[in-house]
Amino acid sequence: MKAFIHDIPKAELHIHIEGSLEPELMFEIANRNGLSLPFNSVEEVRRAYEFTNLQSFLDIYYQGLQVLRFEEDFYDLTWAYMKKARAQNVRHTEIFFDPQAHTRRGVSFETVVMGIHDALVDARQQLDVSSKLIMCFLRHLSAEDAMETLRQALPFKNWIIGVGLDSSEVGHPPEKFTQVFEKAREEGFLTVAHAGEEGPADYIWQALKKLKVSRIDHGVRCTEDPKLVEKLVAEQIPLTVCPLSNVKLRVFNSLQEHNLKQLLELGLCVTVNSDDPAYFGGYIEENFLAVQKALNLDQNHIYRLVRNSFQASFLDQREKQNLLAELESFMSKSKQRNLRRDGEGNP
Repeated sequence: MKAFIHDIPKAELHIHIEGSLEPELMFEIANRNGLSLPFNSVEEVRRAYEFTNLQSFLDIYYQGLQVLRFEEDFYDLTWAYMKKARAQNVRHTEIFFDPQAHTRRGVSFETVVMGIHDALVDARQQLDVSSKLIMCFLRHLSAEDAMETLRQALPFKNWIIGVGLDSSEVGHPPEKFTQVFEKAREEGFLTVAHAGEEGPADYIWQALKKLKVSRIDHGVRCTEDPKLVEKLVAEQIPLTVCPLSNVKLRVFNSLQEHNLKQLLELGLCVTVNSDDPAYFGGYIEENFLAVQKALNLDQNHIYRLVRNSFQASFLDQREKQNLLAELESFMSKSKQRNLRRDGEGNP
């Protein structure tokens, strides 16, 4: 199963690029930029990654990204993630970035997006990993601030496929950003939103009705509302679930209690993703391995989760079909290997 999970082609649809900032790279960039960190070592940073909830994570997350100042920093950050993705056989990834976390400390929008974009272009050419870029608004900030960020993004519309909503969920309902998302759709952006992680199922309804999102990021609390589950199943609205993140932030007490398998068996279009892998103990492969073991998932479960990720992506139909064909080819070869092994094991 470990080899199967490693080798199967995957798509990742919920990854915050700032959340992939490993402590080693954090120190490297800080030294390059002549900055001091409130930590003495990589080990001390990792020991600080014990969170009680979403806010306790965000406090250290925003502290870490202070080292990112120049295009080179954002390039190195993104390139490091793309190399990791390729090593785990991620064929396509859709990456979140938080421009407000940088512009509010004097780093220009252009600096952020140029560094990320150049790394994504190089990754497509050198690593054969495709990607899309999604700009998130920080929901703890005002809708006016989000609208200004949207304005700054307009010159880069060809590089940014969609907008999303992240940061502190409780107390910041999706409807707060209704006008911002309406303007974003008018400008041609696709829309997604974090909802139903710490926030209630009603936040998922708001994201669907008010923000008219194509996907729900997290969404694990949808099971609190049977009518919502019915809608999600009927319309196959994807949920980008992040198992290790959910446990690290105490959404679930353990992976054994996670509802991923339940969601899949209810017929929802659920996917597995890493969220902020440097902080939560693993990238997409580690998430698959952990949840497979905890929930006793078989190869068909893994296949369905991966297939959902390709179907739920923002790739065009031709690109989706190419990746789905690659997946089916992998599954066919895997079945043939299993049959040979079974045959060899018989007397």
